[in-house]
Amino acid sequence: MLFIVDFDGTISVKDTIDAMLEKFADPSWEDVEQEWLDGKITAVECMSRQIGMVKADHVALENFFRGIQLDASFLPFYRYVSQYAKLVIASDGLDHAIKIATRNAGWPEIPVYSNHLNFVPSGIEMSFPLRKADCKGGNGMCKCAVAKELSIDAGGPVVLIGDGKSDSCLSQFADIVFAKGSLIKHCESKQIKHHRFQTFADVLAIVKQWPAEQLTQVKIA
Repeated sequence: MLFIVDFDGTISVKDTIDAMLEKFADPSWEDVEQEWLDGKITAVECMSRQIGMVKADHVALENFFRGIQLDASFLPFYRYVSQYAKLVIASDGLDHAIKIATRNAGWPEIPVYSNHLNFVPSGIEMSFPLRKADCKGGNGMCKCAVAKELSIDAGGPVVLIGDGKSDSCLSQFADIVFAKGSLIKHCESKQIKHHRFQTFADVLAIVKQWPAEQLTQVKIA
């Protein structure tokens, strides 16, 4: 069994990039965001333009990343599922922010698949080492590709836990979907069966109902 878990707004209480832009960028970043939400630009173009608007030094950003608020109920959930399943964090956000936030919280090291944050003299830049040209969502990192690659070794069903637009493509192919935020509306519009959740305590309560001895062999409805 493979758990693909989103970070921004799912593990983190708020969207990390949005919070960073609110603190360190010109308010016009919201206009760029709306262009992306309206489908006028790709996620890659949106994030690249927004990251270029950030005006902060290395120290200020590191302090900001350490202060990212995480869902405290994720850790009990992780400890339970990692006994029998593979879990990775897959985010169309920033790898460095995820690693700093989780390390600062004292969490064990969890594999992270995300876009790369680069510190440069003028501020920060973003690169996309996991980008796929054929990604149907136009994302910086393709969660479908990550799920496909990792599920070969993990075996069993693929479980998606997410909250937004970057999760919508994988939600159509995952065996099990946990949704919050705008992902709920997407699942409803596409008639995708899903479990609603607010925190990982909700997810854990459902997962604990699954027969553990079958989790790596069968698709759970």
